[in-house]
Amino acid sequence: QVQLVESGGDLVQPGGSLRLSCAASGSIFSIKAMGWSRQAPGKQRELVAAISSGGSTNYADSVKGRFTISRDNAKKTVYLQMNSLEPEDTAVYYCNFVVSVATMTPLVNSWGQGTQVTVSS
Repeated sequence: QVQLVESGGDLVQPGGSLRLSCAASGSIFSIKAMGWSRQAPGKQRELVAAISSGGSTNYADSVKGRFTISRDNAKKTVYLQMNSLEPEDTAVYYCNFVVSVATMTPLVNSWGQGTQVTVSS
C-alpha cells in the first residue's frame, strides 16, 4: 500500500507564490509518474502538471509559465512550485503517484488527501 502526504497549501495574495510537496511511503518498487491535480468548488478535478520517470513534464495551459513540477526520486517526493498565483488557482490540490509495488505487477495509482490553496487579497 502506498501513502501520500501533501503539504504546503496556504492562503496567499494574488501574485504570490507557494510550493507544494507530496511525499510517498509504503511498498514502492519503482515510480512511473507523478502528478498534481486540482479541484475547485463546483468544478471537476483537472490535471495541473505531471512528470514522468524520465523527467518529461506536461502542464495545463492555464498554468504554463507559472507552475513548475519537479521531483526528488531519492526522497520519493514531488513538488509543485506555483508563482504568479491568481484567484482562479484557488482549489484543493491533490498529488498522485503511479507506481509498481513489485516486478510484473499492475501499476497502482495512489492519491493524496489534498491540500487547500486559496488565492485572495
